[in-house]
Amino acid sequence: MELPPRPKLFDFHGVSMTNYFTGNWDNVQNFQARPDDILIATYPKAGTTWVSYILDLLYYVQTAPERQRPIFEKVPFLELLIPLYPPGVEVLDKLTTSPRLIKSHLPVQLLPKSFWEQNCRIVYVARNAKDSAVSYFHFDRMNRTQPEPGDWNNFLQRFMDGKMVFGSWYDHVTGWWEKKQTHSKILYLFYEDMVEDTGRELDRLCSYLGLSPSAEEKERVRGVVQFDNMKKNSMANYSTLPIMDFKISPFMRKGKVGDWKNHFTVAQSEQFDEDYKKKMKNTTVQFRTVV
Repeated sequence: MELPPRPKLFDFHGVSMTNYFTGNWDNVQNFQARPDDILIATYPKAGTTWVSYILDLLYYVQTAPERQRPIFEKVPFLELLIPLYPPGVEVLDKLTTSPRLIKSHLPVQLLPKSFWEQNCRIVYVARNAKDSAVSYFHFDRMNRTQPEPGDWNNFLQRFMDGKMVFGSWYDHVTGWWEKKQTHSKILYLFYEDMVEDTGRELDRLCSYLGLSPSAEEKERVRGVVQFDNMKKNSMANYSTLPIMDFKISPFMRKGKVGDWKNHFTVAQSEQFDEDYKKKMKNTTVQFRTVV
C-alpha cells in the first residue's frame, strides 16, 4: 500500500495547518452537531485517545458490544481527511450510536458553529507545554501524515513559535480556557491530574456527563485505561494504522509526567521557561510542570 506523502505546513486563518485537516473544510464547517454529541477537544498529544477510550467504555461497553473496533473508528476525527480513509465528517454522519463521541484538535475559534448552537458538551484536555512538545516530536517522527519533524532542537523552536499542525500550544490551551469562562458546557481537564488520580478525574467526568456507573464499573474502567494496558491494546494503541511507523516510535510512548527532563538541555529549558512566561502572562490557566 502506498503511504501518503509528508505534508507541508501553511498558514490557514492564522493557524499553521496541513491539507490533511483543511482539505474538507467546507464540510467540516457545515457539520451539523446534535444536542447530545460529546466533543473531545485537545491540542495534539494531550490525552485525546485516553479520554476517548474512557468515554467509549462509560457509554457503550455494555450496550454496544459491536463497538469492538479501533478507537479511531468509534470516536471519529472530525476534521481529518487523509488518503485511503473516509473523511471524518462522513464517518460521523454514518454513526448509529447516540451520543456520538467526536474528536477534534481544532483551536476554539475554528470549531464549527453548530457545536455552540446545539450547546454540546465538550471535554477539553490540556497537557503541560514541555511534555506536549516532547510527545509531539516523537509523534511527528512516526506519523506519515505529519510534516517532517527535523531534529529536536529545530522542532522545539518551531513549537515555541507555534509553527505546528493546529498552531500554537499557547493559543490553543488559553483560547479554550477563556471560552470555558463563558460557556458552561466545557469541562477542562488536565493530563497531569488524570495521571495523578485517574479515579478522581473519572468521577469528575461522570458527574459532568450525568453518568452513574457502579463502583465496580468505575474500577473496571479505571483498570482498562491504565497507560500500560492501553499501550498493549490494539483497539486503543493505533497499531492497526499503516501510516504510523511503530519501528520509529509507538503511538503511546511513555504517558509520563516530566519526561521532558530526558529531552531538554538546561539551556533549552531556561530559554523555554523565559518564553513561556511571556506568552502565558495574561492567562489564569495554571499548569503543573515537573521540575
